[in-house]
Amino acid sequence: MNREWLVTKTERGYRGRFKAMASPCEVLIDCDSKALAEQITSTVAAEAWRIESKFSRYRDDNIVYRINNAKGKTLEVDQETTHLIDFATHAYQISDRLFDLSSGVLRRLWKFDGGNHIPNPDDVTAILPIIGWHKVTWSSPYLTLLPGMEIDFGGIGKEYAVDKAAALVSSLSDVPILVNFGGDLFANAPPSYQEHWLVGVENIGGLQSANIQLQRGGLATSGDARRFLLRDGLRYPHVLNPMTGWPVMDAPHSVTVATASCVEAGLLATLSMLQGKDAEDFIQAQEVLHWVQR
Repeated sequence: MNREWLVTKTERGYRGRFKAMASPCEVLIDCDSKALAEQITSTVAAEAWRIESKFSRYRDDNIVYRINNAKGKTLEVDQETTHLIDFATHAYQISDRLFDLSSGVLRRLWKFDGGNHIPNPDDVTAILPIIGWHKVTWSSPYLTLLPGMEIDFGGIGKEYAVDKAAALVSSLSDVPILVNFGGDLFANAPPSYQEHWLVGVENIGGLQSANIQLQRGGLATSGDARRFLLRDGLRYPHVLNPMTGWPVMDAPHSVTVATASCVEAGLLATLSMLQGKDAEDFIQAQEVLHWVQR
């Protein structure tokens, strides 16, 4: 993993850049001190890398690996992991089982790389018995998965990292910042030179973009601009229904949500996409700022 960060002067402040969680990451810093900008960037990057190392499904030395290879044995997990599992359990309950921490195993079949490979329906059906959070025994802090089941924090990990990194910055300084991890954002305050941060949200295919004015709080987008399949003229988005194992075909191309935290924004955007054709009705009922692109 490339653990290097770079701070550059902008017209008004500084920009810190690095890579984490398979995404370009940055923090915009409204200050005059390069030393402070470097300290903030270093703090943000270190937290992003820490969370990626701890919760990535691609490593063989972290808590996710131990859980996914427990082979039916009960494991005791730490406080931070407990917090994330509690959050995901609540999301599973309020989403009528659509937000499912155990659905990551579907990645074995679905590769949303812009290609045209659609898995065999029989293979999808065969994997469903190891999906379903109701099959998991969770009595904090003890977790037991059925043999073959896995957890995957990919649906909330990046948003969680954004919020955690921004919180750490608040202990260093109260200068206005905008943390951006691959389009998942958090601003602690508007910049001193204008009333808002101007954020561009990519539309499907990157052909258009919408500019959103963000003063403070979290912003997250769920959509299929980059992750999809094309087969016989039909576009298969990456948002999967864990109960069927198949993409939600009639959802908007993207839903963007602004709330108090990036985690909450990300969850509501994802839950909205999972509603399919009822996405707009769902997100309107939440009474949060949102943008839907059909």
